[in-house]
Amino acid sequence: MTGAKSERIVAVIDDDRSVREAIESLLRSEGYRAAGFASAEAFLSHPRSLEFSCIVLDISLPGISGLELQQHLLTRASRVPIIFVTATSSPQGQTRRQALQSGAAAFLSKPFDDLALLSAVRAAVAP
Repeated sequence: MTGAKSERIVAVIDDDRSVREAIESLLRSEGYRAAGFASAEAFLSHPRSLEFSCIVLDISLPGISGLELQQHLLTRASRVPIIFVTATSSPQGQTRRQALQSGAAAFLSKPFDDLALLSAVRAAVAP
């Protein structure tokens, strides 16, 4: 597919392989390009980690957490929009507030509706 969506590459960072692959598949079905990473460290080792159009990021990751990655990207002056996803039920209100105050584009609880994720991605990558 050609066009604006196909030029947008969305990074999907989730340690749960089935969730990561499902999100990638959903994004590709809508014409986006997607690149999956099992950890924040794997994402950061990508030579073009600051060039993605958007990041779909799990809060709970082994090693560097989603919130820690967000802070790391902010220190690198990254403007890549982040959509957080989480299955964690513990102080979600505080975690959600922290993520959004630090500039997250959206914060979705797993399981989330496919349309909600796609809507968040569309809004995040809009010119």
